[in-house]
Amino acid sequence: MNDVLCTGHASWDISMAVTHHPASDEKITAHAMQLSGGGPAANAAVCIARLGGHAAFCGYLGHDLFGQAHLQELQQAGVDTTAVVRGDHPTPVSQILAKQDGLRSVVNFKGDTPTLAVDTAVPDRSPAVLLFDGHEPDLSLQLCEQARLQQCKTVLDAGSLHRGTQLLAPRVDYLVASARFASQYARTDDMMQALNCLAGTGNTAIITLGEEGLIWSRDGVFGSLPAFNITAIDSTGAGDAFHGAFALGVAREMPWPELLRYASAAGALTCTRLGARTALPDAAAVASLLAAQTS
Repeated sequence: MNDVLCTGHASWDISMAVTHHPASDEKITAHAMQLSGGGPAANAAVCIARLGGHAAFCGYLGHDLFGQAHLQELQQAGVDTTAVVRGDHPTPVSQILAKQDGLRSVVNFKGDTPTLAVDTAVPDRSPAVLLFDGHEPDLSLQLCEQARLQQCKTVLDAGSLHRGTQLLAPRVDYLVASARFASQYARTDDMMQALNCLAGTGNTAIITLGEEGLIWSRDGVFGSLPAFNITAIDSTGAGDAFHGAFALGVAREMPWPELLRYASAAGALTCTRLGARTALPDAAAVASLLAAQTS
């Protein structure tokens, strides 16, 4: 049985490091480039595997060059790909510009690739934890309801407000939201007010705040955790690593404070290298960062 089944988006990422965001009609030169698989749920699955967990990915990859390269990358990482759906629609592609301040801009192309149907075959429907990114809303909603009946824990990576995240937010056990989603969902820029709103869904709620750390609500108790002290190169994939490590920590039944630090360390380390997939940390790197910033 897998520790975590990650359901959602897979893309092929073209990441370039630039000194600044290009202005209108401006041409600039990148000083570094990475090509790799990407997508929130797919990255989370790879992160789980690198951390020593057993992960499966359920999502779509086309019968094209990008889809084949991504499938091979997932398999080489040790991710269970038996629930990957292949088809003639294109594999989504993301162009990522990583700037010197560690922030990035992303342009995603999906074309007319449809979302997966409710009756999509998913071989492993009873892992310890299910992680959703909301990009396969119909299938994810069904899997979430089945998980409730089977007493499997569920986690939502709520990066932004769209149909999938809106449907899943009140249904999962752990709602892990970006500041963007929290602001959109709660209709406020005050993150404590937003956390109160997310806590009202009945879930354990977390809002990740980048270099400001995170805030959380659990069983009526509120708290915060500062960010790790790192030098940020590219924040792409940091949230994916956080969600993957968090879901794995839930599967391993980590104590709450340890779970938050574990996931935060994985997210922080991902910011220290260009690209998302290539920057995802392994278990030794996370353990080293936790030890260094505990002592």
